[in-house]
Formats: sequence, C-alpha cells, structure tokens
Amino acid sequence: MKKSLGAKTLAYPTPVFVIGTYDEDNRPNVMTASWAGICCSKPPCMAVSLRKATYTYGILMERKAFTISIPSESHVKEADYFGIASGRKVDKFEKTGLTPVKSDLVDAPYVKEFPLAIECRLLHTLEIGLHTLFVGEILDVKVDDDVIALRGLPDIEKSRPIVFAPETRSYHGIGSYLGKAFSIGKEI
Repeated sequence: MKKSLGAKTLAYPTPVFVIGTYDEDNRPNVMTASWAGICCSKPPCMAVSLRKATYTYGILMERKAFTISIPSESHVKEADYFGIASGRKVDKFEKTGLTPVKSDLVDAPYVKEFPLAIECRLLHTLEIGLHTLFVGEILDVKVDDDVIALRGLPDIEKSRPIVFAPETRSYHGIGSYLGKAFSIGKEI
C-alpha cells in the first residue's frame, strides 16, 4: 500500500544543473538549479524554473540566453556553493577557483571544469507561481574529450553527473547500468 504525502516537489531524479549568465556589468555568474530538464526534441530545448528573487532571474530576462553546465561528482562542493551564494554579493568563479568560458553561440558563460555544457537561446517564459519557467533552444552541446564514449557521445559513467534528492536536500551519484533503453522492455 502506498502512503499519501500530499502535493510536494518529490520526483527522482532531479538534476544538478549550473545555469550560466552574464550580469549587467558583463561579469560571469552561475547558479545551481534542479527544477530543470529536457522539454522538447524538435527543436531541442531545455527548461529551467527560477524564482524571481534570484540574481540569475533578472539577468536571464535581460540577456535572453543561458548555459547549463553539468557538474561531475568531483565538483559537488562547488555546485552546492553556486546554489547558496548570491552573484549580487560575490564572484562565484573567483571564490571557487573555477573558470568561466564565453559561449561561442550565446551571450552566457559556462564552467570549463564541468564535463558538459549546453548553450541555450531563450525562447519562452511562463510564470507558474513562485517560479518562472524558462525554455531555451539548445544551440550546441560541448563535451570534454575524456568523457566521450563510442559514437562520439558522452558516457554517463565517465561524466558522473550529480542528482539532487529534494526531500532530504542531499546529493547523490548515478547508479550502475541496468539495460538498453527502448530495448530491454522487449524481453517481456
């Protein structure tokens, strides 16, 4: 039997994405967000929900562009810091020693040390309640050479992304390989 927990933000997994923007003084800024994910295949799009109170919210509304850097397990402390410090008050890159890289295609930076970076142009915004949903068209995905596997695509076990458990406010790594998608179910 299942127990009702009520209306809560519980879903597994929630990603740990680092949203990159430039502020009004062209300083690189990042924030961690987990209310995010792929939302369309054609055109390829990502969605991220942000509160108006965040520094990144206003910047994203102005610049109409953002990046998503996907941290590996080895940068969990930095990813957490990006979510608890405000870019209004501190240079998060300077504080963590990580490196901002100017996107080739959009007016936003990504994090050099993180294995994946997604460059997005803002397409839509939708006010939902406390959060606003930002939908960005993916213009490019950049991947470190050392996490690329067969067929030139990223390997999840090499990139070791982080997931967030909202109910316990904890970070976790990705588990082991279970089977081939759109294939293993054919065994039934």
